[in-house]
Amino acid sequence: MKMSNMLISTLREVPAEAEIDSHKLMLRAGMIRKMAAGVYNYMPLGLKVLKKVEDIVREEMNAAGAQEFLASAIIPAELWQESGRWDAYGAEMFRLKDRGERDFCLGPTHEEVFTDIARNEIKSYKQLPLNLYQVQTKYRDERRPRFGVMRSREFVMKDAYSFDKDQKGLDISYDKMHDAYVKIFNRCGLDAKCVAADSGAIGGANSAEFMVKSEVGEDDVVFCTNCDYAANIEKATAKLEELEKEELMEAKKIATPDSRGINEVAEFLNISPKKTVKTLLYNVDGKIVAVFVRGDREVNEVKVANASNASGDIEMASHEEYIKAAGCDIGFAGPIGIKVDLILVDEEVKNMYNFVVGGNETGYHIQNVNYGRDFDGTVSDFRNVTEGDMCPDCGGKLTIARGTEVGHIFKLGTKYSESMNANFIDEGGKEKPFIMGCYGIGVTRTMASIIEQHHDENGIVWPLSVAPYHISVIPVNVKDEEQVKVANELYEQLVGMGVEALLDDRNERAGVKFKDSELMGIPMRVTVGKKIGDGEVEFKLRDGEMEVIKISDVCNIIKSEFEKNNMKLK
Repeated sequence: MKMSNMLISTLREVPAEAEIDSHKLMLRAGMIRKMAAGVYNYMPLGLKVLKKVEDIVREEMNAAGAQEFLASAIIPAELWQESGRWDAYGAEMFRLKDRGERDFCLGPTHEEVFTDIARNEIKSYKQLPLNLYQVQTKYRDERRPRFGVMRSREFVMKDAYSFDKDQKGLDISYDKMHDAYVKIFNRCGLDAKCVAADSGAIGGANSAEFMVKSEVGEDDVVFCTNCDYAANIEKATAKLEELEKEELMEAKKIATPDSRGINEVAEFLNISPKKTVKTLLYNVDGKIVAVFVRGDREVNEVKVANASNASGDIEMASHEEYIKAAGCDIGFAGPIGIKVDLILVDEEVKNMYNFVVGGNETGYHIQNVNYGRDFDGTVSDFRNVTEGDMCPDCGGKLTIARGTEVGHIFKLGTKYSESMNANFIDEGGKEKPFIMGCYGIGVTRTMASIIEQHHDENGIVWPLSVAPYHISVIPVNVKDEEQVKVANELYEQLVGMGVEALLDDRNERAGVKFKDSELMGIPMRVTVGKKIGDGEVEFKLRDGEMEVIKISDVCNIIKSEFEKNNMKLK
């Protein structure tokens, strides 16, 4: 492409709206332009990158045996009502009515649509297994869209759904998608790690996320420093610390005036916060749930929601609900005699001895409380992992880093097929629900994540596989006929080889052309200048040093770069 014919809209200054590196550079490089909060137009350069990421996704999905399909982005409410998610999904869903007052939504996700396709088109086990996927725009009315296309209200996503006759088949489909995702992110030049995750609103038994470590990531990811264990903090667990056994002491109520916080109570009683248990009350679908964790721990609300079978987000109990349940002011609630619908006890609390809890009386706590003797409840893991906890697999130390989710794979099971009556006829002639899997990749988020991992002070450093163009050919002086002639010849030769080349034939200073090439992240650059009289040009990799080479060697060097990146030319 000749740059004199292109829509070039690079910026020298960082736009005030930009918050993170990928957002800044996508705007400065002229890849996107904002229409509204969380809504962006893709300019020609940005669209080329987006399409290349999509192509990689398609190639690996096709190689894994999936078939591409395209669903409508406008979905009738009836499908969501069948699955029970029309009311449960929440305010993120864009809802609309047609002229006949019929309810629709702009698809935030497509489980219901694919399940509907399967129940109408797949009749027999002989048609299974089947994996359908699409690359399509999704719509979610984010409360706080930010970070450019990282969290936007309109985004491109690849979503796939597998249909199997049994769990064994689902396991095979899931593993195929896992392997395909590894290949996709490797080809995109992304260092993405697969971590255990919570299934969230999508549902299902098992799920894993592909996370990219990022200082601006929106998720905390737990990693073991000694083994391969990794999990989103919503799902992460830790090995319990072995406590020295104590003789059970008699529980007694003591006055703790003006001491309602854990640190205040611990200081007043001259004990460690680890010898206390705190109480948190939640309203879960109108029911009051009490959660008890060690005083220095934080409650994991996702784990609480799952244990409580919450239909949506949970919220803290109101002041009035707190008083009604505990009979005291906030800060003094405890497990003994509390009046709630459900009691959840973190497993760590079960193993503690002679700890302090609230006394359900303002100004009082109870010492020497023990689980099983003084109170009961549903015991499980309800706490957040913290830095330094022990790995559940090997006992090594856990560390926490920020991460961005670029892919998510789920074992849905029969969550949607049962609710929507999506069945097939098995070998014995009986109707059975499809065993389903769900597999998503945020294509636009992947694009931004590549920039987060591949940039420097001068701009983007695209991997060759997704770069909008492979090489810039830059004549230093467009008024020098010989330079222009050699540059054009090189450009035509490269295009003939199948290289996506840019010829910067603009009447601009060489420095401007160099800066634009680096800002846009073009992987290679050939500069045609005064050395052409000696048959030489300058060659530079985007993240390498400039070297003088023979004009006759240009094509061979570029072929070598393609081979290093496992890419083919014509």
